[in-house]
Amino acid sequence: MNRARTTRAAAILLGPFFVLFTLAMVVPIGYAVWLSLFTEKQSGLGFGGTETVFSGLDNYAAALGDRAFREGFGVLLGYCLFYIPLLLIGALALALLLDSALARARRFFQLALFLPHAVPGIIAALIWVYLYTPQLSPVISAMESGGIGFDFFSPEGALPSVVNIALWEWLGYNMVIFYAALQAIDRSVLEAATVDGAGAWRIALSIKVPLIRASVVMVALFTVIGSLQLFTEPLILNKGTGSAVSSTWTPNMYAYTAAFERNDYGLAAAASILLALTAALLSFVVTRFTGRKGRKA
Repeated sequence: MNRARTTRAAAILLGPFFVLFTLAMVVPIGYAVWLSLFTEKQSGLGFGGTETVFSGLDNYAAALGDRAFREGFGVLLGYCLFYIPLLLIGALALALLLDSALARARRFFQLALFLPHAVPGIIAALIWVYLYTPQLSPVISAMESGGIGFDFFSPEGALPSVVNIALWEWLGYNMVIFYAALQAIDRSVLEAATVDGAGAWRIALSIKVPLIRASVVMVALFTVIGSLQLFTEPLILNKGTGSAVSSTWTPNMYAYTAAFERNDYGLAAAASILLALTAALLSFVVTRFTGRKGRKA
């Protein structure tokens, strides 16, 4: 009787979540998979109407066979190799600094570092486009006066430009996560290490960082998934700035262009599904690798 009552209570409490999850996740993904299996063809040399025909895996083959789509994954790879280490190391270093005994005005610096995250991504990208534009940007003027020349919109500068915007947006947010995890550490452990003669660097690297490993893994996982969804920042750079960022610079931009500029919704859905499978695979690899490393430790 008690078990049945517990099961009923759990079903009532979890029911709204599963309904929302189904409507917001399962149904859209299922629709995208269904949409990716069809394509629209015109009859009568283009003068007739369009008809939707079943194409099987042709859209997936078309996406994988498109050089622009494959090059988008190359851009993502470079972005991840550049952005993720900088974000994790930078956020962790700032959190450790705020948690140290030398830190002053912790609340002020927490708020100051977190504030960029409160700015919507589109607005942040527009601000940085202004700061990247010659003849407009005080940053460019200061760099040129110091003899430093760098074109943020060039093929060599496009990736660092996007990485810089993303770091500005997310560094403070992840720093707050790490700082909260550091605050949860039992202070007696740190005091014991101090009594044993451990210095500040040894305590930070050998005690604090291992104790917040779960938070580091979580941030790394979310950062990998978020990196694969790169869209807003390069899209703004692509619009009217003369940037080397093309309309198919990332897989997300490729899908957006296919859907809303070429009206090829089947190809866009197939590209989205391939990107989602890549994100799922990388998430699995990250969790398995970090889990195995944790068991060895």
